[in-house]
Amino acid sequence: MSVVWLALLGLAIGLVLGGLGGGGAILTVPALVFVAGQSAAQATTSSLVIVGAAAVSGVVSHVRAGTVVWRTGLFFGAAGIPAAWLGSHLSHAVDGSILLLGFSLLMVVAAVAMLRPMAVRRPTAAPVPATVGAPAPVEPPAVERAGSTQCLRCGRWPLVIGAGLGVGFLTGFFGVGGGFVIVPALVLVLGLPMPLAVGTSLVIVVINSGTALLARGATAEFEWSVIIPFAVAAMLGAVLGRRVADRLPAEQLRGAFAVLLLLVATYTVWHSVEDLRHPTAAAFHAVPGTRSS
Repeated sequence: MSVVWLALLGLAIGLVLGGLGGGGAILTVPALVFVAGQSAAQATTSSLVIVGAAAVSGVVSHVRAGTVVWRTGLFFGAAGIPAAWLGSHLSHAVDGSILLLGFSLLMVVAAVAMLRPMAVRRPTAAPVPATVGAPAPVEPPAVERAGSTQCLRCGRWPLVIGAGLGVGFLTGFFGVGGGFVIVPALVLVLGLPMPLAVGTSLVIVVINSGTALLARGATAEFEWSVIIPFAVAAMLGAVLGRRVADRLPAEQLRGAFAVLLLLVATYTVWHSVEDLRHPTAAAFHAVPGTRSS
């Protein structure tokens, strides 16, 4: 497999992850299976390394921009730790073709979630009485302006825990970041503005990916010749993604990427069904390090 192709794939996935906060990582597993020739089990483990590394890079970029709400991200991420651990262990018990079929369904859900417009709750602020001759009030930082420091006391924390558990399980089981669930949850449930939701979601992705990797540590097989160029390019893409997103219409980007997800999901279903119809070929694909022709 050409290192150039791996780098290009990683760059594209990192761009989406850094720019939209989610969705890009979900293409990592199909790319590793169909392009790099890894088995489904290998790909979900490799994906955790790549997605986690890209998310770390993205977090650094968003921290510099002041678009990370740490309290929310850490709480959301901590809620998903037990589910990520459980999902990682259950993933090993599922046949590779069945795992990919489930993954294709997840891609369809992600595409639908991206196509749905999100109505952002705008925080309300108490009016400030004007005083003649007094200096204009200083506008608080974006995080305080969004009321994010109060988000865990707004009565919606059970929803945050539920979403955290669901995202954690998806990360552990499928090796995805779950940003396509996290970002809408942060926007619609907690009322965070989109830039803060994107930056905060990457913190949650890092926590879940790290937990899932620790759970797989004893049995995981890492093909570093594939992972390293993929991960390095994805990290670069995650940094560039935030800057690109500031200059391009987010809704059009989300729509185009949703269509791509549907196309990849269709191919994944076809490929998985063929493997189920021909068990010998499926077994060949499942051998670590084996490349299909």
